[in-house]
Amino acid sequence: MLTFSSLRLSLVALMCASSAAIAAEPTFKKITLTRDFWCEGAHFADFDHDGSNDIVAGPFIWWGPEFKEKAAYSSPKPDRAKPVTDADYIPVYEAFVAKSPEEQSKTYDPAKGYSDYFLTYTYDFNSDGWSDIIVFSWPGDITAWYENPRGRTGKAWVRHVIFDVTDNESPQLGDMNGDGKPELIAHSGGRLGYASLDWSDPTKPASYLAISKPDIKKYFRYTHGYGFGDINGDGRADILDKDGWREQPKDVTTEWAFHAAPFAPDFAGADGVRKPARGGSQMQVYDVNGDGLNDVIASWDAHGYGLAWNEQKKDGSFVSHQLMGSKPEDSPHGVKFTQMHATDMADIDGDGVKDLITGKRRWAHGPAKDDEPMAAPVLYWFQIKRDGKGGADFIPHQIDDDSGVGTQVTAGDVNKDGKQDIVVGNKSGVFVFLQQ
Repeated sequence: MLTFSSLRLSLVALMCASSAAIAAEPTFKKITLTRDFWCEGAHFADFDHDGSNDIVAGPFIWWGPEFKEKAAYSSPKPDRAKPVTDADYIPVYEAFVAKSPEEQSKTYDPAKGYSDYFLTYTYDFNSDGWSDIIVFSWPGDITAWYENPRGRTGKAWVRHVIFDVTDNESPQLGDMNGDGKPELIAHSGGRLGYASLDWSDPTKPASYLAISKPDIKKYFRYTHGYGFGDINGDGRADILDKDGWREQPKDVTTEWAFHAAPFAPDFAGADGVRKPARGGSQMQVYDVNGDGLNDVIASWDAHGYGLAWNEQKKDGSFVSHQLMGSKPEDSPHGVKFTQMHATDMADIDGDGVKDLITGKRRWAHGPAKDDEPMAAPVLYWFQIKRDGKGGADFIPHQIDDDSGVGTQVTAGDVNKDGKQDIVVGNKSGVFVFLQQ
């Protein structure tokens, strides 16, 4: 006989079970699209309007939702020292697709070579309702967007070169002027800044706004670490590098004031010797602790150690909270891995607070260079937990130990189930991690 007491106990047990289910750590299903090295970054969009997102990585699109069939929309350059002009773009593409899959897979050597697809994003550049693809091909090289032919045509997508010299190893797309459209956030020719498209004709070359004096030694093609976001709360996005941030004025053509902040400080490596950090990856601007002030999350060395969140104080100064270093004891949670060459943010656990996604880049300079090149290429998400008192914890959760990140890692709802997924393209291959 069911009594009131037993009913109450049953309800309590059910509530506890429900709470446990809600609090369960998110898990991910790993889908390996390929083990071939095609790119250092990948993205997704519904390119053929069939209702399922597809994955773009390197010169290929893997068609969703199964990601078993792929087609080339572009092609690698035959020789990085010889840019592919518009005149020879189609012949190069036709020569590439004529190769067997086995021949194509030998295009890049992960132990010695590099890809012509450094970072990849998706956006509808010509506003025709179909997602296009933009590729940052290589530091110091061109940026181009590829026009969606509105369906699976089996032909090369028309290429529009919009920027000739894109420097920095962490270029991004982002809205710098508040018009809801993206700019190319990168430095060029030794000067920080960003490039804007003419949206009346987005096929034209972008115009570059330089916001710093030329310094080709400091801001050369392989400089690491770049970011953007509203640091001072004035509604305008600012530009960040490892040494501080530059404040966007009302008139962007006037001087951008520089505010020094050690977002990537000098630190001791595994050998105990202090060395200058070269800067890391995409620098994330986010209110970590919920105090109304935007903070900065940055890795210290894209080919070494170090990760921290930099808490902004009311006076505009920053206090660094180290999350990882060269030893496990440098981490509040005993986690250590190197080469965080890519970061992204998304609300993985659905609690309304964004979390950090990062990992170890696979063989940035081959299997014998950089710190711990042969360590497992791990992929992590760091759960941001606010304590309600101005503090925050970054709780690490390992997603995988055989993929890592490239120069880019992409978070978003790939399978449209309301949960945040992760897409990776690097020297380990191309992977999709679907949150369960």
